[in-house]
Amino acid sequence: MKKKFLSTGLALVMVASMLVGCGGSGSDSGSTTSAPSDTQATEAPAADKEEATEAKDEGSSDSNTLSVAAWDLNFNIPALKAAEKDYQENVDPNFKLEIREQSQAADIEDAITLAGSSGDYSNLPDIVLFQDHWFQRFQHDYPDAFIDANDADVNWEDFGQEKLSYSTVNNIHYGFPVDNGTAIFAYRTDILKECGYTIDDVTGITWDRWIDIGEDVYNKTGKYLLSMDGDGNDLIYMMLQAEGSSQFKDGKPYITENETCVKVCEKIVEMCQRKACYLANDWGDYTDQTIIGDMVAGVMNGNWIIPTIEQVKENEGKWKITTMPTLGGGEGYASNGGSSLYITGNCKNADLAKKFLAYTFGGSTVTYDAALQDGGVITCCISAGKSEVYNKGVPYFENDPIYTKIVEMGSHVPVVEQSDYHYKCRTQMAAAIINAVQGSDLKTELKTAEDNLKFAMESE
Repeated sequence: MKKKFLSTGLALVMVASMLVGCGGSGSDSGSTTSAPSDTQATEAPAADKEEATEAKDEGSSDSNTLSVAAWDLNFNIPALKAAEKDYQENVDPNFKLEIREQSQAADIEDAITLAGSSGDYSNLPDIVLFQDHWFQRFQHDYPDAFIDANDADVNWEDFGQEKLSYSTVNNIHYGFPVDNGTAIFAYRTDILKECGYTIDDVTGITWDRWIDIGEDVYNKTGKYLLSMDGDGNDLIYMMLQAEGSSQFKDGKPYITENETCVKVCEKIVEMCQRKACYLANDWGDYTDQTIIGDMVAGVMNGNWIIPTIEQVKENEGKWKITTMPTLGGGEGYASNGGSSLYITGNCKNADLAKKFLAYTFGGSTVTYDAALQDGGVITCCISAGKSEVYNKGVPYFENDPIYTKIVEMGSHVPVVEQSDYHYKCRTQMAAAIINAVQGSDLKTELKTAEDNLKFAMESE
């Protein structure tokens, strides 16, 4: 695989992005049009910019201080601040976390690329927040960019193994999980009731039965039972993962010969054609028009979609969450999105970094309770998800303790083969589905998607 190399101009831009201590350009993280973690951008309010720690161009030299680069003022940053406070109050009062807010996840990826391409990691902070789906490719390309965490004092068995599969390479742990990407299926129970159904009627069923219900709901109410961003269609991946299957096998595309994949795509085309599912034009259409615009009676995605659902205040108490349908029936589990914290090769005090991350994100209920309350970050740590805070009922979801339920669901997500080409595959598969919904032959479209993906992989 070829490594990424950058033009001088682009490199200078990326150096500048890492030297800025607070958010640059990008959409406000509170915006309803923000994409999930693979594309999300945030910008800090003016008051926060004044208080933000000014970034330096190297890891911290203070023996009690660690620097960390992360994005999202309203999500990841509160989680890091919660961890800092926890460590200060319960381990070392002199500890300090120097947070360098980035405008988006790509800023950190660009910085790693620049450092790895030049062989100079001295500009990196001690710790970086990194997207799960991208990590293995970057670790393969730039192995010196990250320090292994195998000797950290963490009970790795206390985490969902699917989550750990992203940050584990050749049985070596590199990452400390932060946010939980477990998929939820949320339904408007009032609309289900209007159509003669309950939450039990859409739990543990086949996709065939779900499509029948979805078509019925649309005919009676004009609302879709599901929507998805048509361009960045994650539905294929989630449905396939719930079946324990992947679009890759032994590092190669596994689409047209994957019977399960073909069946999943057939069901997606059918649900769209029968008005059970609406494919939005883009991310903004998906969130603003279909969910907040009240076009749907159901939402399925990573649990980070919950704040978007909650934007419609008048629907409080009308939603409930459950698991996904599956092809053969039974409750389905999947995940979509998420990130972990990694110690960089530039960290001068790796022992402190491991101790801090192991104590906090390795399982501290104090850290995770505050992260949930302050930023909505849901833990991947099974034991931390059993706390009193996690077991509180959530009024918007009929007072169900949805957070402890999500953590428990995450422990059941199947581990499937991941790929550095996850997003390239998503682009090709999304196009195939759109064309098939519009009348093209699905199998021909899937063959085209597979061929295009193979070409992209072989060209790098």
